[in-house]
Amino acid sequence: MKMVMAIIKPFKLDEVREALTGLGIEGLTVSEVKGYGRQKGQTEIYRGAEYAVNFLPKVKIELVLPDDRVESAVEAVSKAANTGRIGDGKIFVFDVSHAVRIRTGETDSDAL
Repeated sequence: MKMVMAIIKPFKLDEVREALTGLGIEGLTVSEVKGYGRQKGQTEIYRGAEYAVNFLPKVKIELVLPDDRVESAVEAVSKAANTGRIGDGKIFVFDVSHAVRIRTGETDSDAL
């Protein structure tokens, strides 16, 4: 099992969700987060005053999948979240050693 975590631009969330749903992926967790990378924040003008935005709003998506579905999920997220501009985000893949469905007690791949 693997956890796929993607940090993307907020307006791309629906496209990413639709791409994953199209693969038959049924569950994911979404969190609103803030951060910066190469963008290093940006300067914006609000009501005539210029100010620096050090942390940009992003969306973090997390899903746990069987090993054989990871590559297709990563490809789907990458294509759906791509704008071709700086700040599109990143995708990370982690090993998951154990999972438990709380309601039924099912474990590992049965819990997914």
